[in-house]
Amino acid sequence: MRKKYDLIVVGGGVLGTFHAYHALEQGLRVAVIEKDKRPQGATVRNFGQVVPSGMNTKWQEYGRESLNIYRQIQDRFDISVRHNGSVYLASNEEEVQLIEELSSINQKNGYTSQLLTRQECLEKYPGLKPGYVKAGLFFPDEVTVEPRVMIGRLLQYLIKEKGLDYYDSTHVLNCAQVTGGVSVLTSKGTELEAGKVIICCGSEFKTLYPQLFAGSDLEVTKLQMLQTVPQPGYELKGSVLTGLSIRRYEAFYECPSFAAIKAREVPDSFEKKWGIHILFKQAADGSVIIGDSHEYARAADADDLGFDLRTDVDDFMIIEAQKIIALPSYEIQNRWFGIYSQCKTQDLFQHTIDGAIHIVTGIGGKGMTGSAGFSKENIKRVFDLK
Repeated sequence: MRKKYDLIVVGGGVLGTFHAYHALEQGLRVAVIEKDKRPQGATVRNFGQVVPSGMNTKWQEYGRESLNIYRQIQDRFDISVRHNGSVYLASNEEEVQLIEELSSINQKNGYTSQLLTRQECLEKYPGLKPGYVKAGLFFPDEVTVEPRVMIGRLLQYLIKEKGLDYYDSTHVLNCAQVTGGVSVLTSKGTELEAGKVIICCGSEFKTLYPQLFAGSDLEVTKLQMLQTVPQPGYELKGSVLTGLSIRRYEAFYECPSFAAIKAREVPDSFEKKWGIHILFKQAADGSVIIGDSHEYARAADADDLGFDLRTDVDDFMIIEAQKIIALPSYEIQNRWFGIYSQCKTQDLFQHTIDGAIHIVTGIGGKGMTGSAGFSKENIKRVFDLK
């Protein structure tokens, strides 16, 4: 007999797994099908910063709900969540103006933030260069996770405690509507059935529905990141975002002076060409992750981005990071790139086939922060729940 579920989720990354989590919380029978032995994509190749502060008003609401969900799960099962806050460091008067304006927006939105003086920033973040920082904006409610740990532990929790069926190293070969739901054929010869299927994996979307994929407005982004050796006796709390982040993140687009400030930037600078902004996040082992860059291509042309790491981009990020924080060591132990997909004209890609197969992908850089909150709402929509 075919095994039957209320929901099959294709893709075990953060977006797919949180859809599974919320469906299980509703008492539904759920399976996740993951093409690799464990998730290998954007979910495990990022900073692990959960920062609703960087999002526009709509997605900040999803991010704030995500914070609640991360904390709730952490209270039951250790998925590596650390409640240590985020800060944006302004390096000049324009950036000071932007964080002050964002602070006012946060007050109206009811999202807690605290403006820090230059001296308060220097006291709070060891090694911060006095010549760099002018002021800061601190978000005490934000958290960090260990991305290469979190998703595995979350899946473990759902399997052990919530009854999730998890099919790893398994490709989906076909999804077809049948009476009462959807039939899913896997690469292992298994045929599963479900009332609903949610496809959260871009590669499976591409192979299952190539024409729909080709006609989408999905693009892919390649990001380079670095990780120092562990820093003995040194603690850098939370997520540290800098002036280039202030000039890039969507939250600041809503600030009254943002457009005028952006218009004065040098359009052909190296950091503009490669989409660089400097972030710091200390991992649980004491190492510090530094990045990142952004290189874009149409999803259909993703291979054009190549698999090489650009040493000039890495070198630039290290030089700029050294101008901001004097870490005990800038010896780099790991370098890698991540790839994520996003939409050019909308928040993410959503398409429904035959009322039962739901494609949800292209969440872009919002995944770690926004997936938990967005998935909660989307599960209610898909299953018409109140």
